[in-house]
Amino acid sequence: MESCPSIKNILLLDSEGKRVAVKYYSDEWPTNSARETFEKAVFSKTQKSNARNEAEIAMFENNIVIYKFVQDLHFFVTGGEYENELILATVLQGFFDAVGLLLRGHVEKKEALENLDLILLCLDEIVDGGIVLETDGNVIAGKVATQSIDSSAPLSEQTISQALATAREHLTRSLLT
Repeated sequence: MESCPSIKNILLLDSEGKRVAVKYYSDEWPTNSARETFEKAVFSKTQKSNARNEAEIAMFENNIVIYKFVQDLHFFVTGGEYENELILATVLQGFFDAVGLLLRGHVEKKEALENLDLILLCLDEIVDGGIVLETDGNVIAGKVATQSIDSSAPLSEQTISQALATAREHLTRSLLT
């Protein structure tokens, strides 16, 4: 048992158990087919539960799986059998909150696929190599939003933080020229 909490994978599946966004941090599933088999098995085991209001917990193949459903998306975080369930639940909640913020409350498959780049960046901000980096959804969403700023977009289509960053960039450029 390690002293640092470790995450084996984070899964975002649709209502049919198909991948939307997944990230594996463990060699326990070395091939893509092994990963897909695990995803289908976890989905079928948790499908009948009602994890819409609160996160649920399940033991599966010597792993702890924390999961939560919203609309047509199923969020999963997997850790080893000796991991702290509260830490896994905190990672799940941080991922869930950040996705909700980045998708502006429209947490559904269509929006998730249209903003897949943001969700993948979100996964990178939460966990690196299985080690938890951040669990606060606001911080995660903020970091992802600043990484994905498109300064070529019109100011009317940018968020306030994006517009301020664009204005700061234009001001800096005008002072340097």
